[in-house]
Amino acid sequence: MAANNMASAVERERFALVAAVHLFLIDGERVLLSLRRHTGYADGLWGVVAGHLDGDETVFAAMRREAREEVGMALAPDGLAVVGIMHRRAEGPDGRERLDFFLAIDRWSGSIVDLEPEKCAALAWYPLDDLPEALVPYVRRALENYRQRRWFDSFGWEGDARAAR
Repeated sequence: MAANNMASAVERERFALVAAVHLFLIDGERVLLSLRRHTGYADGLWGVVAGHLDGDETVFAAMRREAREEVGMALAPDGLAVVGIMHRRAEGPDGRERLDFFLAIDRWSGSIVDLEPEKCAALAWYPLDDLPEALVPYVRRALENYRQRRWFDSFGWEGDARAAR
């Protein structure tokens, strides 16, 4: 009986990562960025279409859902590609660890429309080699990784240096 109680306690305390998806919507050498506002995180900085996995959905399904919810886009499932993964320590008081999946697509249907104006002040295309200064830092790193074809990175750890491999 003691062993069963011990196993239950371990399971209740098991570490968990927060998982999120981020979209690199690519048009030639440009990427679509969104100016964050009223979200409680990185407001006033540029980011990309993104969101958390809701559970019981694949990374691809989550990305298609977020694109539909945020910018009204229908993404072809076969057009999406995972181009990066980042193990990240979040800024702020919770400092929770996250696992971010970065997906890219260069073809889509539908018009791009800001469907969450309460969270997004603007949408704009930026050249991949001339990104705005006011860009969420880990998104900047992920876009650099994308350009350099680096598929995995860590971010936000003390001393960073590419998370002391």
